[in-house]
Amino acid sequence: MAKQISAQGSADFDWDALALDGYTLAKRAELSDVYEKTLTSINEKEVIEGTVIAVSKKEVIINVGYKSEGVVPASEFRYNAELKAGDKVDVFVECQEDKSGQLIISHRTARMHKAWIRVNEVLRSGEVITGYVKCRTKGGLIVDVFGIEAFLPGSQIDVKPIRDYDVYVGKNMEFKVVKINQEFRNVVVSHKALIEAELEEQKKQIISGLEKGQVLEGTVKNITSYGVFIDLGGVDGLIHITDLSWGRVNHPEEIVELDQKLNVVILDFDDDKKRIALGLKQLQPHPWDALDANLAVGDKVSGKVVVLADYGAFVEIAPGVEGLIHVSEMSWSQHLRSAQDFMQVGDTVEAVILTLDREERKMSLGIKQLMPDPWSAIEAKYAVGTKHHAKVRNFTNFGVFVELEEGVDGLIHISDLSWQKKIKHPSEFCKVGDEMEVVVLEIDRENRRISLGHKQLEENPWDVFETIFGEGSVHQGTIIETKDKAGIVALPYGVEGICPSKHLRKEDGSNAKVEETLDFKVIEFNKESKKIVVSHTRTFEDGTDEKVSKPAAGGKKGAAGAGSSTSQAVKANNSSNEKSTLGDLDALAALKEKMEGNE
Repeated sequence: MAKQISAQGSADFDWDALALDGYTLAKRAELSDVYEKTLTSINEKEVIEGTVIAVSKKEVIINVGYKSEGVVPASEFRYNAELKAGDKVDVFVECQEDKSGQLIISHRTARMHKAWIRVNEVLRSGEVITGYVKCRTKGGLIVDVFGIEAFLPGSQIDVKPIRDYDVYVGKNMEFKVVKINQEFRNVVVSHKALIEAELEEQKKQIISGLEKGQVLEGTVKNITSYGVFIDLGGVDGLIHITDLSWGRVNHPEEIVELDQKLNVVILDFDDDKKRIALGLKQLQPHPWDALDANLAVGDKVSGKVVVLADYGAFVEIAPGVEGLIHVSEMSWSQHLRSAQDFMQVGDTVEAVILTLDREERKMSLGIKQLMPDPWSAIEAKYAVGTKHHAKVRNFTNFGVFVELEEGVDGLIHISDLSWQKKIKHPSEFCKVGDEMEVVVLEIDRENRRISLGHKQLEENPWDVFETIFGEGSVHQGTIIETKDKAGIVALPYGVEGICPSKHLRKEDGSNAKVEETLDFKVIEFNKESKKIVVSHTRTFEDGTDEKVSKPAAGGKKGAAGAGSSTSQAVKANNSSNEKSTLGDLDALAALKEKMEGNE
């Protein structure tokens, strides 16, 4: 029975009414509600505020009002070296409880989350923010803005070109957010936008007060090959390379350097005053105004060659004062040449002032005037009839120009090249660069002209030919070609004769052919035109006429005899004529050898 009671009691026992810790279940429920109300309700993936309760080298313990504190690595607060217990910080709830029941939070993620929201608000509002320049990257700088790494392009650092980005690393700067890529979460900031906003107001004030001739202080902003850009305090102006100095400037870097401060004068600007032309040299007196007042035409000066052109050289005799030496004033020679043949850029030369115009600020110089003029004593050195050696310089259709010496040229007319040859163009007779012996025929000092001759070095062979090839004389010749209905006959001593086609008929009625050697009678001799006309037909016709008056008997044989006697008579007459006219042939033979050598 005892067992039954025990069993019955066990079954009816109210275990829930039993309070081992001295609290009833009702009291326990009441206390649990009170405890739950003391805890903050948090959700995962949410940013909440917490309080720092402990800081060590490795960790920061943060109370977020939850049943357990969160632990954050100290590295996430590296940006805040003054963090201490009691500070309020934002954290992002990664997980309410991990496997060990620990709350997982992150301060870095909270900063990123809030920063992204903040950055988007700043972009919309245009608010100016402060960021920390972390490091340099390709094309710009990396900036920490609210914990987000933003990109600051090099072109957005300042209004002027930046050559060294490293000077900005480690500094706090003000920025404006100019662009956000929501997809890739990229942020672009600009410091230049802040400067431009400030300069725009200054620019309006400066532009409104611009006047031509006004002198302003500026800073060299950029240097190009054609000029220098000057920052006038938010307004840019250009000094063209020609307005940098009164002297010649090869490149603006010779005069100015970047970031240099200098005074400039306003030369001109457009209606909108967006293009401003500046001058630097205009602040200095013009070098021509300081030029020696006693300097006059005929004076000798010394200077440096600054520019070379085909037509001449510009010589700087003083900074900003130049004179032109035309190529024609570099030598007494009349030949077309280039200034580079006489001097080079950088050479120091002496010259004589030929013209001087102080009002137009122009000067012409000459260097040939420092040398004696070869034409001043031309008659004494190159008297008429004297022989000289000359160099062939160039040809014309009517003759050959030769140089006797530097500055003294002469002309050999085509008709004065040879006694014998009929020359159509001088290039048939000589070549450029050849040395020739010449005779002075005539001098025109006023016009600087000398007429020369080459054939006059020899006696005129036609004076001798006149005695040999007189009209009626008979000579043996060879037909070398036919041209214009006539045959060209090679006669003794290298002379050529013309035989009209009707005079080529032989005694048998046939016409003489090329390369045939026959007797020819001179029917015309013209010494002036160097022309000899001959006839083969006349050699037997003239003889036949004489025989006709005294006919010989004997038919064909007689005719043959007549022909034979005629031929003998011609030969006898020719021989007699040559003996009576030539006399001593030694001189003629020598002349022939000389002409053949020339050919």
